[in-house]
Amino acid sequence: MEAQQDVPDQQEPEESQEAAAPAGDRPARRVRPRGRTTLIIAAAAVLGIVGGTATGYTVQAERPPTPLPALAQTGLAYPAKALPEGKEPEPLSAKDDRRVRTDGDLRKLLVSKPAGARVSDEEWVKDGRADLTSYALDFDSEGYMFGELAAWDFRRFAGTAWEQDANRWVSVRLVQFGAGPVAGAAEHADGQFSYMPDDEEGAGNNGDALKGSGNGRYYVYKVDRKAGYLPGYRARALFQRGDIMADIHVFDTKPISKKDIRVLAERQLGRL
Repeated sequence: MEAQQDVPDQQEPEESQEAAAPAGDRPARRVRPRGRTTLIIAAAAVLGIVGGTATGYTVQAERPPTPLPALAQTGLAYPAKALPEGKEPEPLSAKDDRRVRTDGDLRKLLVSKPAGARVSDEEWVKDGRADLTSYALDFDSEGYMFGELAAWDFRRFAGTAWEQDANRWVSVRLVQFGAGPVAGAAEHADGQFSYMPDDEEGAGNNGDALKGSGNGRYYVYKVDRKAGYLPGYRARALFQRGDIMADIHVFDTKPISKKDIRVLAERQLGRL
């Protein structure tokens, strides 16, 4: 008889055993929670920033203050102490104080019409005053001008107009602005100056400086000729004096000399 060899029992793989086991007997698989590490890192970063900021403030607070550099100006223009009684400067008179003069009725500062001239019968001339809306309507882009004038703290308007020598028409307008953060009179004057060299909208030239005004200029336009109409001549003067902008226009069917517009502008400047 052949000897029987003992053959060891072969164990099935664990996967097979696990597969053979009933579903209810399988151990539950553990799932690693997500996001916890990210939260820890974010919290550490925040704590690092806060701690660094606090440390920086602490270090800066303990340092001695850095002295400011010396002033470039050796002395001040005004006295360090008040002047003794009786040596204070005299207050400006109403004649010399420009603010007192311009705070009154602005119409009284308008240049007077020449002898023989007739006051224009236009509606706005009767009262000699106009509000912001009425003044803005004189411009082609009235909506834009309304916004600009309001932003510049438009205060009031005064003007006059007259007719002389049959075909000459003259208007003088003063626009005053409040004491806001923007120098409204200067801004308004600069806006008008900006387009005067233009051939279509302006005089087509840079004009001439009005002496004694600071920034004033007067212009003589090119003649406007159209078939069936008399030739049109025009001149304009603009200047700013403190919180007031002056705008002067002259229209005629005959040539207007530079002297005519300059003398008129100088008279109005003298009134201000």
